[in-house]
Amino acid sequence: MSEKRGSRGQVTIFIIVGIMIVVFGILVYMFYPNIKSTLGISPENPSAYIQTCLEDEIENSVEILSAQGGSVNPKNYFLYSDEKIEYLCYINEYYKTCVVQQPLLKKHIEDEIKEDVNSQAKQCFENMKSSYENRGYNFKSGSVDFEVELLPKRIVVRFNNSITLEKEAASEYDSLEVAFNNNLYELVSIADSIINWEATYGDAEVTTYMNYYHDLKVEKKKQSDGTTIYILTDRNTENKFQFASRSVAWPPGYGAGGVV
Repeated sequence: MSEKRGSRGQVTIFIIVGIMIVVFGILVYMFYPNIKSTLGISPENPSAYIQTCLEDEIENSVEILSAQGGSVNPKNYFLYSDEKIEYLCYINEYYKTCVVQQPLLKKHIEDEIKEDVNSQAKQCFENMKSSYENRGYNFKSGSVDFEVELLPKRIVVRFNNSITLEKEAASEYDSLEVAFNNNLYELVSIADSIINWEATYGDAEVTTYMNYYHDLKVEKKKQSDGTTIYILTDRNTENKFQFASRSVAWPPGYGAGGVV
C-alpha cells in the first residue's frame, strides 16, 4: 500500500511541475515585449542597432591599424613579416636620436578609425532608417556626424546627429553613443612612453614595463639597418600593438662599442 502511495505522490509532483512550466511559458509569452524593453533590446533602441551594425567594422579597423603602427595605410614604414609597420619615431641619419612622427598618437588613431569606418557608419544609419520605416515608424535624422574616442578598456563612438522616431508617440535622441570593449588605449599609452625614450635616449628598456604591468608582454626586435620593432601584447586578451622606431643607428660594421 505504501508503495502505491509513493508512486501516486511522484505522479502528483510531476503533474504540478508540468503545470508550472506551462504557466511560466504563458507568462513569458504575454510579457516578453516588456521584458525585452527592460533589457534594452526593444525595437526603439537605435544605439543597440548601431552597436551591432558597427561592431565587426570597428574590430577589423582596430586589428589592421594595431598591426601597422596606428595607420590604416602607412607611408613611412618598415616591412616586417610581410606587414607594413609604420615608424612612430624615425631619423635617416646615423648616431642621432629619432624624431617623433606622431606627436598626438592617440588622436591620430582615433581619426584613422573614424575615416576607416565612416562609410559603414553612414550605411548603418541608412539600414536603420529602412528597418524602422518598414515597421511603421517615421524616422528623421540629421547628417551622420560622429567621433571616435579611445578610453580605458573601451573604444567609444559618439554620434552627434539627432534622431526622431514617431509611431504612436515620438521619441527623440539628441545623440547616440556606443562602446566596444578593447584595451587599445592602454597599449597606445605604453607605446607613447617607449617612443619618448627612443626620441630622448635612442633606446627603451622594455623589462621595466613588464615588471610594472604584469599582464603586458613587450618584444623588441632589432633589425640590421638600425630599426627596432616593438610588439606590445596583452597576455589576457592577446590584443597587440606594434610599431617601428629608428634611433641612434650605427653604420654597417659598427656597433655601440666601435668597429665589429
